[in-house]
Amino acid sequence: MSRQKIVFFWFRRDLRYHDNAGLFHALSSGHPVLPLYIFDSNILNKLPRFDPRAIFIHRSLHELSKKHSGILVKYGEPIKIWQQLVKEYRPEAVYFNRDYEPAAVLRDNKIKAFLKSYNIPVYDFKDQVIFEKQEICKNDGAPYTVYTPYKNKWLEILHRNTMPHFTSEKLMDRFLSFHSPTMPTLEEMNFENKNFPFPEKEIPRDIIQSYHKTRDYPAIHGTSRLGLHIRFGTLSIRELVQAGLMYNETWLSELIWREFFISILAAFPHVVDTSFRHKYDQIPWLNNPKDLKRWCNGETGYPIVDAGMRELNVTGFMHNRVRMITASFLTKHLLIDWRWGERYFAEKLLDYDLAANNGNWQWAAGTGCDAAPYFRIFNPERQTARFDPDEEYIQKWVPERNRANYSPPIVEHSFARQRALETYKKALLNS
Repeated sequence: MSRQKIVFFWFRRDLRYHDNAGLFHALSSGHPVLPLYIFDSNILNKLPRFDPRAIFIHRSLHELSKKHSGILVKYGEPIKIWQQLVKEYRPEAVYFNRDYEPAAVLRDNKIKAFLKSYNIPVYDFKDQVIFEKQEICKNDGAPYTVYTPYKNKWLEILHRNTMPHFTSEKLMDRFLSFHSPTMPTLEEMNFENKNFPFPEKEIPRDIIQSYHKTRDYPAIHGTSRLGLHIRFGTLSIRELVQAGLMYNETWLSELIWREFFISILAAFPHVVDTSFRHKYDQIPWLNNPKDLKRWCNGETGYPIVDAGMRELNVTGFMHNRVRMITASFLTKHLLIDWRWGERYFAEKLLDYDLAANNGNWQWAAGTGCDAAPYFRIFNPERQTARFDPDEEYIQKWVPERNRANYSPPIVEHSFARQRALETYKKALLNS
């Protein structure tokens, strides 16, 4: 009996049928398409038993399965899964959308080499960004390392071209017709399955339209909260950019920041473990574990900092303005290595994205690609007065703020500011 000729489409950070570049090309291949998702044990085994992101992926796959029952869902090491799949199906080709994180690039190169050894073509596509690093660069081909000129070039090229739209959802009759095996349960992958409230997937037009006025105030619902859906690709980045072009330039700028940090990570992968500017690796961080714990628990005695950390610990979300305040506090007030804070956010944030998280932490610490690095030190009290003047946000998360049992300040602001300035300056002079 001859095998049916099929191709695979491998879902990764693109959990949608709508406007999916790689899926569209797979469905246009002329062969039936078997869609695949792999729960990567290399990643999942490092996560706690209760991680809402695993629940979100699982739930998203169930949503996709409602429209098409033939999604093959596997759990294990991707290379071993592909070794099994090649033996079982002998596919004509494999399609997927590109990822830019260093570990993902290594994984994909390893799998491409394996598939090539079986003469199986691999076709990968741009999908999670509008422009890849080689498309936005200086006239000499070098990558941009400053946001504003990057943004200007990004917009210039965007306006000269038409964004593609991939009608992949209209080709779903080309999926391989079969009933897939039961999806691995969260419990089988060693995760607790609990109810968890995730943000809506709809693009909130009204919030986007007023985004430039409301985005800095954590007490109000003034941001789109679409980061989780951007992270896992349940929404198309092309549609989100189109919404920015139509409704709000400031909101669009935040999407461009995301691509800027992705381009930095792709061009300078050392930023994962070391400072973008190597001389900042000479900073003698204090790295006091007790101070770190108080910061993590929201017990620093600075209400706006504590509110942000408690919101993060309970909801997996933190308002962007407060992310900057809490990150600045950890690195400048407490002189704790930005990598410690970055790792904590990586554990807790629903919308955790390596490029954005790393880029923003290095921005806050003054170690990244920024024109005015180390001497930017947020004053938590001034930030509160500007962005939470009635302390509504603080009262929600730090109800004991005006009671005797509230933690005293972990460090005095003016002392901490001067200490940070002197520490950075001395380290840089000696580098």
